[in-house]
Amino acid sequence: MCEANAYFVKDGQEELLMESVDIIEPEEDGAYRLVSIFGDQKNIRGRIRQMNLVNHRILFEKSKD
Repeated sequence: MCEANAYFVKDGQEELLMESVDIIEPEEDGAYRLVSIFGDQKNIRGRIRQMNLVNHRILFEKSKD
């Protein structure tokens, strides 16, 4: 399996955004659209902090702009 769990990091704490993320698409407004293997979708604003695909983790954080 290649899917990963997505988390938002704030103040050193990780909050689970979505499990089994299959697709990440950048949106024109600086957000990302996450799609799970189950078809669930979520838009989040921020930036990618780290992707560790071996450990199936994607970390997002607040944009610095």
